[in-house]
Amino acid sequence: MKGRILIADDDPIITLDIRRILEEADYEVVAEASDGFEAIELCQKYRSDLVIMDIKMPLLDGLTATKKILDDALAYGVILLSAYDDESYVQKAKLYGASAYLVKPLDAKSLIPMVEVCIEKGRQLQQMSNEMIKLSKKIDDRIVIEKAKGLLMVRDQLSEPEAFKRIRTISMQKRVPMVEIAKLLVLHDEV
Repeated sequence: MKGRILIADDDPIITLDIRRILEEADYEVVAEASDGFEAIELCQKYRSDLVIMDIKMPLLDGLTATKKILDDALAYGVILLSAYDDESYVQKAKLYGASAYLVKPLDAKSLIPMVEVCIEKGRQLQQMSNEMIKLSKKIDDRIVIEKAKGLLMVRDQLSEPEAFKRIRTISMQKRVPMVEIAKLLVLHDEV
């Protein structure tokens, strides 16, 4: 399968047509929703790669549901569908972070390339986000180690290499990551 997709549209004929187009292109349709609340709930349950969602639906519209889905990272992206190319909808779609905006009726020739690009772009953005989180953690860990090293330098009159070596030695002896030793040293000094 090329990707997992959730379809959200209150028109069962359109949903069926989109499903057929996607499945013929080797995409897995994980669920179908008929309103925005159901789309959010099914995204939480299935963690699809992409949501294809109509803007005008009962109970909760597609724009609001899109914002919630993207804010909570429940899918890589959302393609919004509308029967109108209304400029205010387009602006809101951009503001809420939609991956694309397509005007109905849909055909495989325009939908499938859009789906492929949106899923790939979403995966790349997720990968970048994960890398940023890892880098941020490394920086935070390094700051704690530097702070602990500074405390040992002042408290025990050690040089910087000696303070680093002491933290590393304790880490190896106790089989605990250096950052955990550093956190305990900093915590001890704050108490």
